Amino acid sequence: MVAEENKTSETNKDWADSIEIKESADISVTPDSKILNQDEIDSLLGYGKEAEGEYPQQATGVRAILNSSMVSYERLPMLEIVFDRLIRLMATSLRNFTQDNVEVSLDSIESMRFGEYIDSLTLPTLLNVFKAEEWDNYGLMSLDSSLVYSMVDVLLGGRRGTAAMRIEGRPYTTIELNIVKDMIQLILSDLSTAFDPITSVSFAFDRLETNPRFAAISRMSNAVIVAHLRIDMEDRGGKIDLMIPYATLEPVRELLLQMFMGERFGRDTIWENHLMNQLWDTEVEVKAVLKEKDIKLAEISAWEKGSFLPLDIPPTEQVNVVCGDVPLFKGAMGRKENHIVIRVEGKAEKDG
Repeated sequence: MVAEENKTSETNKDWADSIEIKESADISVTPDSKILNQDEIDSLLGYGKEAEGEYPQQATGVRAILNSSMVSYERLPMLEIVFDRLIRLMATSLRNFTQDNVEVSLDSIESMRFGEYIDSLTLPTLLNVFKAEEWDNYGLMSLDSSLVYSMVDVLLGGRRGTAAMRIEGRPYTTIELNIVKDMIQLILSDLSTAFDPITSVSFAFDRLETNPRFAAISRMSNAVIVAHLRIDMEDRGGKIDLMIPYATLEPVRELLLQMFMGERFGRDTIWENHLMNQLWDTEVEVKAVLKEKDIKLAEISAWEKGSFLPLDIPPTEQVNVVCGDVPLFKGAMGRKENHIVIRVEGKAEKDG
């Protein structure tokens, strides 16, 4: 009994010692631990003071990881050239359209997610969904209400020096929609012309929407490229956002990755003309096929010097002239002096 009581007391003592150790471990603070301050937390999350510049790839920390799937427009050098051509074309077209002094400027180009762009829209706004016919995909153009009302005032003889009247909650009238539709079709035509040096594409008007939910042309997480344009007509004007999903530009991604070299990019007419002139001096081998006949291998093995191969064709049978496997011409075989010749009588037709 005494041994068992001693053993029990030792066990209770060990248990009490373990409790004291755990309690001391819970309340003690080692001098080597470090608490992050606010600047270090901001730097870790990527929302601290960034390096000078406006490019998205300069983000750091968690923000850089979240934006790693985004596509920055700086990786598509030709796209900036396209937008530069667009603002020059739009300035001329809108001057002819309004008979007024119109200035078009490119504020910025940025890449973001489609959901972020839809959330950033200021209502009321007019949304135009357009389709790239050759690429079989869609883009989005948004016009703010100031531009819509300003364009109506300019075309219908509104007074200068007065701000466009803006009535909240009023839907756009049929006259306003028709005027804006004509202007949008003009801009889409200029956008097609701006892409011509790179590739031929036609942007077609699809529909007008006033609710962003009905203008969802892409998934909310997909990357898009947004060009912010501003149109100024002396004391009136507004903004246009041209949004093109990266999936829409995917068919011409290789062309947009080219570096700008002088005024000539895409097709090189000088090289095309040189290649076309050199083709006329290229020597090619042509063959005259008298007759094609299927023969068994046993018959071929029995051939000897002096054997004859009957072709079963009359002397007037036409002969095909081929280059490789491509039939070129057909004509009649004859003799001129010491040469066997073929008089071309027409183009040969390819079997099948």
